Amino acid sequence: MIAFESRKRAAAPDRTNPLNITLPFSFIDYYKKFRGDVFDKPEVTNVKFLFLVGGFAESPLLQQAVQSAFGSRCRVIIPQDVGLTILKGAVLFGLDPAVIKVRRSPLTYGVGVLNRFVEGKHPPEKLLVKDGTRWCTDVFDKFISADQSVALGETVTRSYTPAKPSQLVIVINIYSSEQDNVSFITEAGVKKCGTLRLDLTGTDASVPNRREIKTLMQFGDTEIKAMAIDVATSKSVKVGIDFLNY
Repeated sequence: MIAFESRKRAAAPDRTNPLNITLPFSFIDYYKKFRGDVFDKPEVTNVKFLFLVGGFAESPLLQQAVQSAFGSRCRVIIPQDVGLTILKGAVLFGLDPAVIKVRRSPLTYGVGVLNRFVEGKHPPEKLLVKDGTRWCTDVFDKFISADQSVALGETVTRSYTPAKPSQLVIVINIYSSEQDNVSFITEAGVKKCGTLRLDLTGTDASVPNRREIKTLMQFGDTEIKAMAIDVATSKSVKVGIDFLNY
């Protein structure tokens, strides 16, 4: 990154001498996997303006390349103090979070659950037999997909039941992935990013044998707020997951 920073400031369209940068394999692998034109996505077909912001946008080489690639499709705008625009946006958001109405989730988020095993649908290696019941383990129950738009404060809710009625503690692990189509938490690239541990003990005689556990994820800020609630007793636990760290 240091080498890239120095080269990008020196590069210009009228300079012909080569500037060499050693690229790590992880970068090359990422590029091969995710390269493509964002303008090919249907949700941006009507975009009329393209703003260049951030430090790299100061590069005349990048400005020329973007203008050449996209100038025929939309108007390319380079604001004044282009290097400070991201900082200004962060300050404005800090002063008034409502200034940003919609965000895009950087990753796919969900929780790990047990589902009833379905022959032919679930892989045999995921079969778990407990107290005569056949379960499929490690299921990724998706709450939101990578790149999905979420409004500030939008909440997604799921309801679960403990595998055993006598269970006194339920642990809900939250996972993230760069991939959209995730079926199991054991897949490559799936990472645990939070845990909800809910105490199910209660002396209320009216508490039913099959408890309902509501799990909520609230999106839209720089942090995802996750919560699990035991509906019968109203006990709840919370955890925060920073968008910027996962």
